[in-house]
Amino acid sequence: MSTSTVDQLPLDAFMNLCRERVQRVLKTQLETLPGPATRLRDAMLHASLLGGKRVRPVLAYASAQAVGGTLEAADMAACATELVHCYSLVHDDLPAMDDDDLRRGKPTVHIAFDEATAILAGDALQALAFRLLSDPTLHPAAPVTSLRMINLLAAAAGFEGMVSGQSIDFEATGRSVSLQDLQTMHSLKTGALISASVLLGALTTEKATDMQLSALGRYAECIGLAFQVQDDILDVVSDTATLGKTQGADQAMNKPTYVSLLGLDAARSKAQDLCDSALAALTGFDGRADALRQIARYIVERQH
Repeated sequence: MSTSTVDQLPLDAFMNLCRERVQRVLKTQLETLPGPATRLRDAMLHASLLGGKRVRPVLAYASAQAVGGTLEAADMAACATELVHCYSLVHDDLPAMDDDDLRRGKPTVHIAFDEATAILAGDALQALAFRLLSDPTLHPAAPVTSLRMINLLAAAAGFEGMVSGQSIDFEATGRSVSLQDLQTMHSLKTGALISASVLLGALTTEKATDMQLSALGRYAECIGLAFQVQDDILDVVSDTATLGKTQGADQAMNKPTYVSLLGLDAARSKAQDLCDSALAALTGFDGRADALRQIARYIVERQH
């Protein structure tokens, strides 16, 4: 399928194309891992291939397309962001963290296997993400571009991003926090990796200008927060079967959310405002960025 044909796909078709693509590439990379640790590999497959919205890889593909790149060139960036996301879910679900039994409608990794295997599977998924970006046979970008991408993903995944956000979230359970504190927490916990997905996709083309990267960064910051606001809304208004995870878990654990601080209607208004700001950030892009525009709307309209 040509780039111009992909540009013209409706969002559902584009997202399905991206999901099928990242599923296929992830499956190949995981199933061909060398070594005798078959139980560990099975746990990694369980964590990575049982569905999910695949928002991060879809964003990587859409961002590459927005600056004139191809889906093929963005494969490893898409896989790397999803692997980091999957690792974080495995660890978040552990008894020492959120203690969840259900993820994507299936038993969590520590339930399907055991705690030790879940910890090791998360560790291995994270390491694999960086190997995909650093292996020139898989990701033939210029060395300086690969290094920039690795640095960006490491910052988003570690102390400067997702891990700090999770730590703050853990400490905030049962305590009152301000709206600004909540926004800071989620910009790290959820937004950092979403931003990395958008920027990594654009960098795979090696064509993106600094002005384009700056605009994409603003777009990503807005949709990252919008994604979390909508998650908080769905935790209240949806159900376990639709969500594929335990509905009402945040409220049961007395976690601060946008709904608990703002109320349901104001949280919905905030999600829409963030969507509008994300769309404004893309003003300078042509029709090749339409998938990004549609994804922004999808994020605040989704029901799971």
